[in-house]
Amino acid sequence: MPDLITLLPMALLLAVIGAVAGVLAGLLGVGGGIVLVPALFYAFSGLGYGGDQLMQMCLATSLATIIVTSVRSVHSHNKKGAVDWEILRSWAPGIAVGAVIGMFTVTGLRSGALQAIFGILALIVGLYMGAGRAEWRLGQAMPTGIKRAILSPAMGFLSVLMGIGGGSFGVPLMSLFNTPIHRAVATAAGFGVLIAVPAVIGFVLVETPAAAPPYTLGLVSLPAFALIIAMTLITAPYGVRLAHAMDPKPLKRVFAVFLILVALNMLRKALF
Repeated sequence: MPDLITLLPMALLLAVIGAVAGVLAGLLGVGGGIVLVPALFYAFSGLGYGGDQLMQMCLATSLATIIVTSVRSVHSHNKKGAVDWEILRSWAPGIAVGAVIGMFTVTGLRSGALQAIFGILALIVGLYMGAGRAEWRLGQAMPTGIKRAILSPAMGFLSVLMGIGGGSFGVPLMSLFNTPIHRAVATAAGFGVLIAVPAVIGFVLVETPAAAPPYTLGLVSLPAFALIIAMTLITAPYGVRLAHAMDPKPLKRVFAVFLILVALNMLRKALF
């Protein structure tokens, strides 16, 4: 059994990560995964854990936390009548299928390849967050038919490859198809549940790597999951209060620059 000297630095780092992720989620409306994955990557690698499956553990652990935060978010938004259940129901099968395919893809890739994928996708998200405009439109209603059949699994697939919920891809997509932003944010929380649940079920059944942190189940770090959830639930309300006390738009642009720098550093580590 690991001793206190081994566990304490990891616990302190994870508590700080969860606290920061909670504030950012409440302040900027960004999904926790976009913050958690790189933070877990640097924390685990700095403490000497991970090996060839480091990114897999970061993605799986991030998605496990998203189950809890997304369920809580959907419940809160639904009480205000903001969730578009028709979009959620019609997009659910494709998103879940894409998430399962993403899970198998993640377990079959090496950590370096996943770092590169995360870096590229995070760069795209950061550029959109920094330069995107609320008035941009691709259509007046959410796609149906063949377009939905392509876009829904693609969303689930790419989200699992980044270890994120529905916000980073779902909110921009719904906004581009003329869904009001409050409804897009609420419905994207439901996307997060559809993405995370099937993926995490697969991840916990995978054999635990030899270089995993203590108390890891499959690819999910249980201490990281517990500490991040606890800290996120505590600090997210403070982020929400800050969002109401100041204009979050300039902060969102600053975060976009930060995300772009993180993405570029991930690409550097993967390629060199």
